[in-house]
Amino acid sequence: MSIPLTPDASLHPLVLPARADAADAAEFRELARVRNAVYRELTGRTEQDLTPEALLPILRSRKERTTAVWAVRVGGEIVGRTVIDIPHEEGSRVAIAAIEIHPRVWGQGIGTAILPHVEAFARLHGREVIQNWSEQPASDGPRLQAKTGFGSVPDDHVARFLIRHGFTLEQVYRVSRLAVTQETVQRAEELREDARALSQDYRVLQWMLPTPPEHVDGYAWLKSRMSTDAPSADLETDEEAWDAERLVATEKRVAEMGQIMQVTVAQHIPTGELTAFTELGIGPDPTATTHQHDTLVLTEHRGHRLGQLVKCEAFLSWTGIAPASRDVITYNAEENRPMLAINEAMGFTAIAYEGAWKKELS
Repeated sequence: MSIPLTPDASLHPLVLPARADAADAAEFRELARVRNAVYRELTGRTEQDLTPEALLPILRSRKERTTAVWAVRVGGEIVGRTVIDIPHEEGSRVAIAAIEIHPRVWGQGIGTAILPHVEAFARLHGREVIQNWSEQPASDGPRLQAKTGFGSVPDDHVARFLIRHGFTLEQVYRVSRLAVTQETVQRAEELREDARALSQDYRVLQWMLPTPPEHVDGYAWLKSRMSTDAPSADLETDEEAWDAERLVATEKRVAEMGQIMQVTVAQHIPTGELTAFTELGIGPDPTATTHQHDTLVLTEHRGHRLGQLVKCEAFLSWTGIAPASRDVITYNAEENRPMLAINEAMGFTAIAYEGAWKKELS
């Protein structure tokens, strides 16, 4: 059933098809196309593009969260989407929401009309906080500082919309790119050797998904620590429970998306514990941008250059796995100076910023 928003716009709950190429998947495929068009318009880049086959597994509900999707239509044409995730972690107060509308229909009150439905859905699921992550177009104009004191985003249409509706800018992520060149490869080799000298109690292990059985539990533990050890400012961060079942399901989803992923870990030799990791992945196009996904050093093992070790080892080996991919993109919290220092030493340069926003529901 459609929900009227303005005289011309409406919100339509989307039932996901079983397959992206199914007979009833036309609306979903159009939504996927519009999603890519919106991201391209906002960022001026294409590396966030996803095929319908890759997008579908992301939007399905799963054991650890419920996901709801709506298509936004103007005069019958899809112009955007709304997505809400409801995490299932015990005691969670959070709904994670995105309202993504093509800029050509901004200023018509559509986003403002959608937001009450987002809040109602969050309350229906017992949530008291809505969080949103928005990457904003580059701008030379005024900027807004994050509450952490680290980083800023443009004070533009996106920011004004969120502030007007009660959101606060809690954290800023830096989007950084590293070109694959002879110079950056040589720099990574030098940084790896420096890190090895300070991490002699650790060895590097690497694998392509799926994870070997002997490392499933250790890798799952590292993934769970992303929710507790990574900087999160004053955002509501649920402690995620990762076990073998969740890890295997996630890796099957990566394969279904047509992606390959390499995991690089540092193992503490005296205990056998996995203590740091990073992930590099790419989709079906071997010439596309590589994405660096989660990267973490366990708090109790910091101070041994393990972040530098795994990031350099991953980058150097990846040039043999995906030689046609000529750049790597990564996201890091602006207050995460240790990880940003590694990136800067490797040659990553900032290309954009993403705001993490929060609204307390009354």
